[in-house]
Amino acid sequence: MTEGPWLVVGLGNPGAQYAGNRHNVGQMVLDELARRTGSSFGSRGGILSRRPQAVVAETRLGTLPGGAPGPRVVLAKPTTYMNVSGGPVASLAQYYDVPPERVVMVHDELDIPYAELRLKRGGGEGGHNGLRDTSKALGTKDYVRVRVGVGRPPGRMDAADFVLRDFSAAERKDLPWLVDAAADAVELVVVDGLEKAQLRVHTKG
Repeated sequence: MTEGPWLVVGLGNPGAQYAGNRHNVGQMVLDELARRTGSSFGSRGGILSRRPQAVVAETRLGTLPGGAPGPRVVLAKPTTYMNVSGGPVASLAQYYDVPPERVVMVHDELDIPYAELRLKRGGGEGGHNGLRDTSKALGTKDYVRVRVGVGRPPGRMDAADFVLRDFSAAERKDLPWLVDAAADAVELVVVDGLEKAQLRVHTKG
């Protein structure tokens, strides 16, 4: 697990008005990972053409057996809107020479109950525009997803409206735990690999 960096991307929309939205939970997880590692996000204008399209932090995650620092990781938050996330992800993957199997996308997931997590590689995007654009830009769906459950919208509320609303007061009570658990899941993926991480995350009790 030392042959090159991982690229961990937190999906969301830019701007303070979106920061607390369900759609931005991926970026909340990236903020937690940066906090844990004492890292700070900065623009890399030379990487992403003339205009920075992401803020990144280069760090290491977790601890290897024997106490050595964990794998090198590039934490990235696109500063584009969700539905055009693919360009920044592909540019960063190319710049840091990260293959798709070492790209980890952290995102909200409507098809998973609130406060539950699922990990997978590849498969469909489930109508998630950020993932769809990423698959198109990378030319493959074969990347890792840390799927953070936000649940289904109540009643007849449109899904697009639901994810662009802040978490409810009741949900916010569990939100710190959820963000922490998702950050743990990312660490497990990069240190132990996806299969071992799935066993840990998907096994309850």
